[in-house]
Amino acid sequence: MSIIDDFFSLKGKIALVTGATHGIGMALAKALAGAGATIVFNDLSAERTENALKEYKAAGINAHGYVFDVTDEKAVNESIAKITGEVGVIDILINNAGIIKRIPALEMSAADFRQVVDVDLNAPFIMSKAVAPGMIAKGGGKIINICSMMSELGRETVSAYAAAKGGLKMLTRNLASEWGANNIQVNGIGPGYIATSQTGPLREEGHPFNTFIVGRTPAGRWGEVEDLQGAAIFLSSRASDFVNGHVLYVDGGILAYLGKLPS
Repeated sequence: MSIIDDFFSLKGKIALVTGATHGIGMALAKALAGAGATIVFNDLSAERTENALKEYKAAGINAHGYVFDVTDEKAVNESIAKITGEVGVIDILINNAGIIKRIPALEMSAADFRQVVDVDLNAPFIMSKAVAPGMIAKGGGKIINICSMMSELGRETVSAYAAAKGGLKMLTRNLASEWGANNIQVNGIGPGYIATSQTGPLREEGHPFNTFIVGRTPAGRWGEVEDLQGAAIFLSSRASDFVNGHVLYVDGGILAYLGKLPS
């Protein structure tokens, strides 16, 4: 066995990636499958789940899709029990499902604020709590929370998202503190600005936000979903067995960079 196989292989592992019917979640799930993991994913929509199953199959991945709401603790517990019976005990959980509402704080309702926090912060707690007993019984596991640069920075119109992602950073640290003795590593990935279908309009040549992001990033470009795959494999594998409570920012250097002087 090579050192790569020894440290990074996920053969025999079962990985659950929430919301992995498209975008970043699907890219992470495909990466873990390529490293040998059995993939389980969920979505709120049966139609999106079926379409994703077809895409995974076309990529040669025999994924298992389930329909449930990550904010519903009863539904989550029932689904985890079902997954355990049908696929096996979860070894790796990636809390990827999330939403954002870009509304100025003075115009944002408390209901909208609560919904973002419910999906982006409460749900990772519910999911982690649901899989942890199985991991403890099995002797360990990996939990990866998809954080954000907004776990560290503020920006206009994203007060709920930033509050939730900042909370998710601290949830990551606290669960790592509680479960580290059980050989469970809880870490985060903080994506920078990633090229997805959602950011397509912002990335058009000449768009002010595209110019801002490219100029603000030392790498001089938007990230691709593939840029996150290595971090996911690392944090899912035994290569990260002594990495705990850490958020790995994959941002092209934005958080390290003050920015260019105005010309």
